Amino acid sequence: MLRSALRLRRSMATFSGLRLNEVVNVLEKFAPASLAEKWDNVGLLIEPSADKHVERILLTNDLTEPVLGEAVEKNVDLIISYHPPIFRPLTRITMSNWKERIVIGCLANSKALYCPHTAWDKVVGGVNDWLAKAVDIKGIKPLVPEPGAVDGTGSGRLVETNMPISQVVHALQDHINNSVHVAYAVDHHPKTFVHTVGICAGSGGSVLKGIQADLVITGEMSHHELLDFNHNGTTVLLCNHSNSERGFLREFQCILKERLQEKCEVIVSEKDKDPLQTAFRSNSQAVQQVKQ
Repeated sequence: MLRSALRLRRSMATFSGLRLNEVVNVLEKFAPASLAEKWDNVGLLIEPSADKHVERILLTNDLTEPVLGEAVEKNVDLIISYHPPIFRPLTRITMSNWKERIVIGCLANSKALYCPHTAWDKVVGGVNDWLAKAVDIKGIKPLVPEPGAVDGTGSGRLVETNMPISQVVHALQDHINNSVHVAYAVDHHPKTFVHTVGICAGSGGSVLKGIQADLVITGEMSHHELLDFNHNGTTVLLCNHSNSERGFLREFQCILKERLQEKCEVIVSEKDKDPLQTAFRSNSQAVQQVKQ
């Protein structure tokens, strides 16, 4: 009852709004698009009109069709999707492909689209710094410092800590509000203390490759990458790709509201989720296998 009342109150709240270019300027001040990797596609990707006015903003990790439907239902003006749905050049815009349908849906329903991706990864106070908060931080620096930057901007993070692996695992699960996969180094066990932790949200195999760390945290990694890390003395914690990123949206929601001076409503998607779900075996299946 109370939750319904709060939703009704929020829906009745009025926001003066800002021009789209004003909101984009605020986003660029937080994490300039120039920070993004050269291969990335970031910034304002869809501009439905030159004079677009923004009152309601939806934050999502991935702009899927269910999320777009949510944006239409909630009368959102701007979608900020961490991952860009438009990555490789589109040679046609038809209804036969889901990414093309996303573009059609945004334009047909006057939804602007902004995507920050690796700019948010590199910036101080961005995705990797949020993920690093799962660890008791004694010291932190970028794995690959941004050239010319002196404030800690760069790719990945290297954290100094002093925790047993079991504690890191539980802290990470609490931080991302989800389960994690553990691949122990050959000579590690749950009670092994770690002192250096490599962090890279998303798919971190290439960024983390070759680092000297007792443990690394990322979203996903290949089987052979895991074996290489384990045989080089590094335990690996995997969150699933987007689960290593999505929690930052709640943190950024507060940041953006403040930077927009409460002139726009900022909401987090309820439809956005990692495509991978863990299917647990039932007790009957386990018992049947034992009998066999």
